[in-house]
Amino acid sequence: MGRKRNRGSEAGAGIIGLYDIDTGQAEVVADEFRRDGYILNVNGVPSSHIVLGSPGELEFEYMRWIAAAVEVLNPVDPVALRVTHLGGAGCSLPRYFADLWPRSRHTVVELDAKLAELTRTLFDVPRAPTVKIRAGEARAETMAFQPASRDIIIRDVFAGATTPRPLTTVEFFAACRKALAGAGLYVSNCGDHSELQGAKAELAGMAEVFDHLAVIADPPMLKGRRYGNIILIGSESPLPAAGSVEAAALAKQLLGGAVPAHYKDEAFTRKFIGGASSRRD
Repeated sequence: MGRKRNRGSEAGAGIIGLYDIDTGQAEVVADEFRRDGYILNVNGVPSSHIVLGSPGELEFEYMRWIAAAVEVLNPVDPVALRVTHLGGAGCSLPRYFADLWPRSRHTVVELDAKLAELTRTLFDVPRAPTVKIRAGEARAETMAFQPASRDIIIRDVFAGATTPRPLTTVEFFAACRKALAGAGLYVSNCGDHSELQGAKAELAGMAEVFDHLAVIADPPMLKGRRYGNIILIGSESPLPAAGSVEAAALAKQLLGGAVPAHYKDEAFTRKFIGGASSRRD
């Protein structure tokens, strides 16, 4: 049975339209199937899905996968959790985690200052200090992070359909590792084509910096059948091994949604890398 179409509330409908931003143009369109749901397109690319008043709803599958990974693998008490989001757009994930863990603190690094301002104006993003939005280039900002100053770094930065190369090198991963406290967690969204060369190169670089690795993706993507998203995970602490209670808990969360995904542990990930070469500046 199809879902009933709904154009959203009268109050929210006023945000629909085109907006000039520093890097080009943003467009907000209504989600015809969700009341108060909107899609933020940045230069023609769907970048965020927001349901006003419902931060716990994540429409994009890869964001659900990131959320599941962070919820299960989070290394510290959420009361004191410090999360940095490289890439902001509509701030879907900061909204989600701030709602899940109200005392957590989030810093969002967004290249486009006007887009950051637009997001603050149009969407219900929690105010600082819960969610701070900083205008800046992700690589430069990461290099300036203080050592051990955050617990989780989430990278979700794209220029078109690819992540800028400076955010995929060994030097970048080393800067992230330095900024993470103790058993901090690095999680990134990697968009890749069927040959999976990009994901393997990133993982090879991460392997030079982080002691432990894992990946999340849907089975067709891992088998190299199409373009899609792979979630890459790095940590200094051991990540759940296949067959463990933690891996089972994460697998259960990942099976929900329209596109079920699989968690693959370190043994799989090391084999998946194969002979791929890492990237350097």
